[in-house]
Amino acid sequence: MTTTDRTAPRTGLLTVDGATLHHEVRGEGPLLVMMPGGSADAGIYDVIAADLADRWTVATFDPRGYSRSPLDGPVTEQLPATHADDIVRLIEVLSPDGSPAALFGSSSSAVVALDVLARHPGRVSRVVAHEPPVVGLLPDPEAGRALFAAVRESFRRDGVAAAMTTMAEGLAPAWGEDRADPEPTAFEAEAEAEAEAEPTARDPESIAPEPAAMAPEPERAAPEPAAPASSPQEKSQETPPEMPPAQAEVFRRMHANLPVFLEHVLCSFSGYAPDLAALKASAAHLVVGVGRDSRTLLPAVAAEALARRVDARVAEFPGGHIGLTEDPRAFAARLRDVLLAP
Repeated sequence: MTTTDRTAPRTGLLTVDGATLHHEVRGEGPLLVMMPGGSADAGIYDVIAADLADRWTVATFDPRGYSRSPLDGPVTEQLPATHADDIVRLIEVLSPDGSPAALFGSSSSAVVALDVLARHPGRVSRVVAHEPPVVGLLPDPEAGRALFAAVRESFRRDGVAAAMTTMAEGLAPAWGEDRADPEPTAFEAEAEAEAEAEPTARDPESIAPEPAAMAPEPERAAPEPAAPASSPQEKSQETPPEMPPAQAEVFRRMHANLPVFLEHVLCSFSGYAPDLAALKASAAHLVVGVGRDSRTLLPAVAAEALARRVDARVAEFPGGHIGLTEDPRAFAARLRDVLLAP
């Protein structure tokens, strides 16, 4: 298979209960399913999937009700378990011999990854859950629930831009500023040493448009942010004119998904109560990811609390909560190391 053949997506449609999923497959090798979070779709992983297609069969997709994955009926409140069932069905189709798949999810899709591991541990070989915002594990879970409820109410009352402002303001405080940093595991220390020895150059042409992620955060997290960060939607309500056409189309699709995310995904996914006993039983297959620049923000604080509760490893990734769009090639390199680690 040539490099062009390996990185070019092969598209397909998969019928699941109540929806039809658009999915894209690149490369060859063991199956790796990458799940988009927030209002993102398969396009958010174009650069990362191409980079990893030399080692894995990389599958990306549009979640049900987003972009090119229509529902059979009107959109209703979305549940992590329903989306997890979609992932299991996708794995069954793309890995018909029953071989387990590696699974990556970020933000809201990291919640789905946890549900897949808890209920279908035999279908996955390794799960990397990057900053799942499981508010029930926060030091003050009611404050987390109230924040996301306020975001949804702001959307209902004043629209998308107002909702994203409410979210940015609520997530700007350092939720974990009084929390002592955990001691790095040998797994983390080795990876960090390698990263310091061989820093990855940022490729400006590889930057994908930012998704409407669960948690917009400052480009460089500070202990005491002076002002709330702007969301992608606040920065520009229209597609930036300099954006290449393919990226502009991804941007437009993700922006169009925002009403579904804010009304039908945000609260139910952030309010997900993980099965801690099941996850602890499968902790050897779970890696919890946190962003280097977002460790004091709500999603990372919740993620590290989860890791402590289930004895899972913690791996630091470049950037913040949306590090996969800030520097996708550095993020892909780190994900490669995490997936291949013993």
